[in-house]
Amino acid sequence: MGRKYSFEVNRTSTAPPSALFAREADGPRWAEWGKPLIVQASWARRGTDEPNGVGAVRAVGLWPVLIKEETVEYEQDRRHVYTFFGANPIKDYRAEVFFTPTVDGGTHLRWTGSFTEPVRGSGPLLAAGLKSAIRLFSAKLVKAAETGH
Repeated sequence: MGRKYSFEVNRTSTAPPSALFAREADGPRWAEWGKPLIVQASWARRGTDEPNGVGAVRAVGLWPVLIKEETVEYEQDRRHVYTFFGANPIKDYRAEVFFTPTVDGGTHLRWTGSFTEPVRGSGPLLAAGLKSAIRLFSAKLVKAAETGH
């Protein structure tokens, strides 16, 4: 079995947690704010109790490369946890996005991820790549929430 790797990205936003959560947890909205990496975004499956909640699978990317992510934990406006769904070269990927209110009405955003390296020695490079992608997505998410886009 490969080694486990993890990463963490933190940001602060002037937008309330609900504004960030609404954009991050809603699969199709990724195409609004996730460009240039995310051009297409849709639901592959809706959640069991809530449309965006546990069991929902979003498909994001640019055809023919669409990554499917399944929501495994969902706390409205507070926490969203997802894993890769279906065939994927990154093993045991799990991301958690935390939306914590700040005293001034904004949000502290913490986005973490962990995975098992699929091929011995690939972990550091994959961790750096995933962290860079999440750093980009978190910046775009904050900007979209703050500007209302």
